[in-house]
Amino acid sequence: MEDPLDPRVMDAEIWAELCNTLAEAHALFRDDSFPFAPSDRAEYLRYLLQFLASGISVCVAHGDADHPELTRMMDLDRRWGLDSPDHLYLFASVRGDASYTVSGDPGTANLVDFQVNEGHYALGDIASTRTQGSVILDELEREPDGTIVLHVGGEPRAGNWLPLGDGARFFQLRQVFADWESERPAELRIERDGGPVMRPRVRTDQMAERIDLLRSWMSAGGSLWRDMSKAMLSMPPNSLSIPDPKRSSEFSGLKGQAYGMGNFYCAADEVVLLEFTPPICRHWSVSLATWWWEAIDPATHQSSLNHHQAALDPDGVFRAVISHEDPGHANWLDCAGHDRGTLIARFVMADASPIPRYEVLKRDALEAHLPAGSPRIDPEERQRQLVRRRRAVWSRFRR
Repeated sequence: MEDPLDPRVMDAEIWAELCNTLAEAHALFRDDSFPFAPSDRAEYLRYLLQFLASGISVCVAHGDADHPELTRMMDLDRRWGLDSPDHLYLFASVRGDASYTVSGDPGTANLVDFQVNEGHYALGDIASTRTQGSVILDELEREPDGTIVLHVGGEPRAGNWLPLGDGARFFQLRQVFADWESERPAELRIERDGGPVMRPRVRTDQMAERIDLLRSWMSAGGSLWRDMSKAMLSMPPNSLSIPDPKRSSEFSGLKGQAYGMGNFYCAADEVVLLEFTPPICRHWSVSLATWWWEAIDPATHQSSLNHHQAALDPDGVFRAVISHEDPGHANWLDCAGHDRGTLIARFVMADASPIPRYEVLKRDALEAHLPAGSPRIDPEERQRQLVRRRRAVWSRFRR
C-alpha cells in the first residue's frame, strides 16, 4: 500500500502531541489524595516511566497484527494494573480478518490460559475489553513430542482452535506459576497464516495510529488504573471484597478467576492479621501492591503468597501477617515500607468465595492472637527463603 504521507508524521507534530500527553499525564496522576513522601515521589516517577515503557512495547513496537510477536505486556521492571507476582503475561496484536497459529513448548506452569480479546488496555474502558474466546492448556491436544499447535481464527475446525471475530485486537497468554522454583515458562510463537516473513518499512499512517494509541495508553489507560486504585483505597481500611466465582471472566480477566479487591493500612508499630479458609480451587494467591497499582517487588520482598508457598495453620486457616518488619511468621506479607496500599486475592476455578477477616494489632500483641502450631520461621531460614524466591523470579523472567 502506498504511504498516505500522514501530515502529523511528516512535520513531526505527532511527536509534539505525544510530549503534551506526557506532560498532561504528570498533572493527571498528581492529585491531593496521592501520597507524596520522598519515596512516594520517587516511586511515582519510576511508575510513570515504566508504564510508558510498557506502552511503547504494546502500542508501538508490537502493534503490527501482520507480523505479531509475543511480548511481555508486564515485566519485573514494568509493573502496572495490579499485576500478579505468580503470572507471566504475554501479548500479541491480531486482527479479526486474519488467522494465526500459536505453536511450541507450553512449559510447565500450574495453569496456562490463551485468550482472544476485543478492545485494548490503552482505551481505559474495561467494558470494551472483552474476551471473544479462551482455552486453557489442559483442554488442548498435544503433539507426540509434548508441544502444542493452536489455530486462532479462520474457519472453525476440530481440535485446537479459537475463534477470531470482528473487533478482535489482541491475543493474550497468561502463565500462572505455583511452584516458582520448578515450574518452567512456555516457549511459544505466534505467526500469521500465509503472511509474509519480511516486514515492509513502516508507513506514516501506521506510526501515527500507534503513537495515538500510546497517547491513549498514558491518558485514558493511566486514568483507569489510577481511579481503580483510588476506589480500592477508599474502601474501609483493611478490607477485602471477594466476589462469587460465578461472576468471574465477565471481561478479559483469566477464565474462571475471582478477583478479590481490597487494601491494607499498616503503621510502623502495627501488624495486620489477614485470615481466610481457602476454598477448593486450582490456584489461589494474595499479593500487596503500591498506591500506583503495581505489585510490590516480588523478587526482593515476600509481598505475595500462593497456595503452594503458604503454610496453613492446623485448623486449615490461612493466616498472613502484613507488616513492615519480619514478624517471624511463615506467612509474612512484607509491605516494604508502605503504610497503605492495595491488595488483591485471586481464586482460580474455586468452588466458593472465602470470607476474609482482618485484625489490626500492635506488633508485640501478635503472638497472643495466633493459634498453637501457627508456622514460624527464624531469620536465617527467612534469608535463605528470600534468596530462593529472588532466584526463582529471575529465572522466570530470564534475568
